[in-house]
Amino acid sequence: MAEYEKKVREILREHGCRFVRRGKGDHDIWYSPITSVHFPVDTKIKSRFTANAIMKQSGIDHHF
Repeated sequence: MAEYEKKVREILREHGCRFVRRGKGDHDIWYSPITSVHFPVDTKIKSRFTANAIMKQSGIDHHF
C-alpha cells in the first residue's frame, strides 16, 4: 500500500501552503493562500483518494 503523506506535504509547501497547528487526533491544520482556507491533513495518508481530496481542498491542481 502506498504512503502519500511525504509527497502531499512536499507539494503543499511548493505551492505556498503552510502548517498552522496540530488538530484533533492524527490531523494537522494547514492554510492555503490559493483558496484562503484552513484544511485538515491526515498524518497517515494511505489512500490516493484522500491525497486527491487534500489537493482539491488546497486549490492545487495535482492528481495522484
